[in-house]
Amino acid sequence: MSWFLVITAGMLEVVWASSLKIASTPLQWTGIVLLIAVSFILLIQSYKKIPVAIAYAVFVGIGTIGTYMTGVLTGDPFSLKQAIAMLGVLIGIIGLKVFTKDNERATKGERA
Repeated sequence: MSWFLVITAGMLEVVWASSLKIASTPLQWTGIVLLIAVSFILLIQSYKKIPVAIAYAVFVGIGTIGTYMTGVLTGDPFSLKQAIAMLGVLIGIIGLKVFTKDNERATKGERA
């Protein structure tokens, strides 16, 4: 469940980060602020079972790759060198997920 929270938070980051470029009305900016809040609430909830450094790195990596891909699909320049670099980020994200186990008990920062 905690990894689901991180992945969902990362996907929301892609949406709000990509929307920054086109937002122009108060309603759009309000939506972005709400997406930011929800993405960080989900991320913070994941910290109960996943180490902070790992969860945050995966969250940022998902956001980085997803925002790059969204940018390319909407007309930003594409570079093979950048795509190779993004592949490195993706491999790192997968490695962090595969080699990190959920902590089934409360972390040091969590109080009953």
